[in-house]
Amino acid sequence: MTIATAGLWAAGPDAGEGLWRPTSGCGPDCLPAPAAPDVSWLRRAGRLLGVLGMLLAGTGLAALLPVLPAARGRAALGGWALWTLRALGVRLLVRGRVPRGRALLVANHVSWLDVLAVLAVSPARMLAKREVRSWPLVGALAAAAGTVFVDRSRPRDLPGTVASVAGVLRSGRSVAVFPEGTTWCGAATDCRPARGFRPAMFEAAVAAGAPVVPLRLRYRYAGDPSTLPAFLGEETLWASVRRVLAARELTVTVGVSAALHPAPGADRRALARVAEAAIHPSARPLLATQLDLMA
Repeated sequence: MTIATAGLWAAGPDAGEGLWRPTSGCGPDCLPAPAAPDVSWLRRAGRLLGVLGMLLAGTGLAALLPVLPAARGRAALGGWALWTLRALGVRLLVRGRVPRGRALLVANHVSWLDVLAVLAVSPARMLAKREVRSWPLVGALAAAAGTVFVDRSRPRDLPGTVASVAGVLRSGRSVAVFPEGTTWCGAATDCRPARGFRPAMFEAAVAAGAPVVPLRLRYRYAGDPSTLPAFLGEETLWASVRRVLAARELTVTVGVSAALHPAPGADRRALARVAEAAIHPSARPLLATQLDLMA
């Protein structure tokens, strides 16, 4: 699919987009009611030890990534993400295949588990908020894996971040982003981020002439769609981790949609809307409008 609409940066990449502080309406009411753990305390302790072991392994991997051949480094990073999901007791299912070669991978954002799921499917360089760099263990691995960090307190830095992402794409690497800019429960459409996919990073794909691959992340608990893995609002990371560690039969499915190929000069906003419609059924009526703009 080729996007060929007119329009680029009229008044700067962040003009009128309200990009930096996206919020969703999700809160504690979006999470399932507290329940007794599905698994024994012994199993939970074993999972926790497994996760701690994977974090320590990640520290060693952070030291090796700069010296490993690129292909081996990506394979090691993807394997680390997959085994960390398994240590947490989360099963990964993949529908479709990420195309070979560079791409801007865009996904909906529900949980901290999203990063592991995306890396396990395609060990791309991630776009993450600057604060992640200072997180114990995780920050070092993120930096070694080539994460592009963005300072959301400095909106003037956005053009430079977009340029950095475009540079990575031009170098032949993929970059993964969560264009909603914040997490939401994945179920209640009325509490999704009000402005949907933020278009700024789509300009990087246009500038680099790289395809955009939408990834649809869906979580199931005991076979049914669930908000159990969601990480929302003021909840602490530890509270969310405990809920995941206590769950049986938790599955994350990554659905890979057809790649979008932006034409030179494509409108990043139209591209963002088409990608959003590929991921969210509720946004699909927008797709018909955008198809009128395609070559």
